[in-house]
Amino acid sequence: MRAVHHLPTPAMIADKSLISRRFANALATYEDKARVQAQVADTLLAYLFEAVPGINPQSAFEIGCCTGMLTEKLVGCLPSLERLTVCDLVAAFQSCIDARSQAWQQYVTFLAGDIEKVELPHNYDLILSSSTLHWVHDFPALSAKLAKHLNPGGTLAIGLYGPDNFTEILEITGSGLPYHSLEELQHILSQHFRLHLARESREELWFADPLAILHHLRDTGVNALSPAGWTKGRLAKFAASYQERFSGEQGVRLTYHPLYFIATKA
Repeated sequence: MRAVHHLPTPAMIADKSLISRRFANALATYEDKARVQAQVADTLLAYLFEAVPGINPQSAFEIGCCTGMLTEKLVGCLPSLERLTVCDLVAAFQSCIDARSQAWQQYVTFLAGDIEKVELPHNYDLILSSSTLHWVHDFPALSAKLAKHLNPGGTLAIGLYGPDNFTEILEITGSGLPYHSLEELQHILSQHFRLHLARESREELWFADPLAILHHLRDTGVNALSPAGWTKGRLAKFAASYQERFSGEQGVRLTYHPLYFIATKA
């Protein structure tokens, strides 16, 4: 059954302080459990090189670096980089970036803060982000901000999630982010950028039972929509409903809905 996407309400707008706490709590488990996020990072880079062959930026800015999965891949495949700024809402992720490789220290700078509020220190040849920008409150305003910090001819590469993301959770609980569709994001980005690529996919993960899905959400930090804990009764009701609606031969499913965009500054 396809979920009905509710109109966004104030309760569904991402609480940045809660996001920060939940991702900080998942620091030790994120990389082991974030299978789709790792896949999205790989796909984003593949699309970048497909859409802009021969790209060789000297400077780059990454939004939502988290533990540095995309950062490490970026450094490895773009030897032209001379300056890389990585930003994350969670200041504790700086230790993960620092631990990746001592060789990065000469040209990598960590910037802690909310991308919608923080002052970007430079203009860049490349701005990219993976599995982050669906959390922002005002995507059109952020799009304009990023355009201002791209050098002429600079490239924007983003991977984020669309309306079918965690559709099973939304259908049962009524809680979900006010995701933008592929078409909506194309329209927003086209105000400031020339789009080269806009694609989407749907990825299903299968788990033994609904409780394993909740553990997955916790271990990847994405359980940041509701600060309330689970009562025994609420947990039992959730598990029974999830099992009834979304079970199959492989267990119970959870849907991810990645969206990808590659663009250059208009």
